[in-house]
Amino acid sequence: MTGRPDECIGYSELLRSFGGIDIYLFDQLLRGAIRPGMRVLDAGCGSGRNLAPLLRLGVDVCATDEDPRAVDGARRLAANLAPHLPADNFRVEPVERGTFAASAFDAVISSAVLHFARDDEHFTAMVKEMWRVLRGGGMLFCRLASTIGMADRMRRIAGRRFLLPDGSERYLVDEEQLMVLTERLAGTLVDPLKTTVVQNQRCMTTWVVRKVA
Repeated sequence: MTGRPDECIGYSELLRSFGGIDIYLFDQLLRGAIRPGMRVLDAGCGSGRNLAPLLRLGVDVCATDEDPRAVDGARRLAANLAPHLPADNFRVEPVERGTFAASAFDAVISSAVLHFARDDEHFTAMVKEMWRVLRGGGMLFCRLASTIGMADRMRRIAGRRFLLPDGSERYLVDEEQLMVLTERLAGTLVDPLKTTVVQNQRCMTTWVVRKVA
């Protein structure tokens, strides 16, 4: 054995199981914040990069997206990895107008979704809906674009919408907004805010909040 990663026992299985997952969400899995048997919603699941690891883990996965193709993909993935899950766990609907019952989930995931908010009202509506379906003691995991660490490089268009150096237009939060919102939700931070600056092109912040029981 040469010690190359692809020759290590279990490396292929590791990639198969977790290769596409958000690394900060993977950190929560390793710490036991999401465990087998929990009911978890991926709100705005998109391509489903975080779904396969959760399905393989034995999580009761639900997912929503306003794109029917994304939801069809999630249903096919679940049919292959967790065929016991009902098709109704996967619904075509926007984050801010969900149809799941209140307090239905142990955790809600929002990965690279909230920065597509049109304005403050839209952003707040998405957060409130995810908070509504989260049970007491549950965890809201959000990964979203921000100005933290690069505020001087973002060009404001209107309100909290900015043009980023990478050429994209996004709704960007800052530290004060997230801390005030945490307080208004009467939540508690699971971790301090963590922000990755991507080579002076954009900033991605991880905001993880626990709903007080």
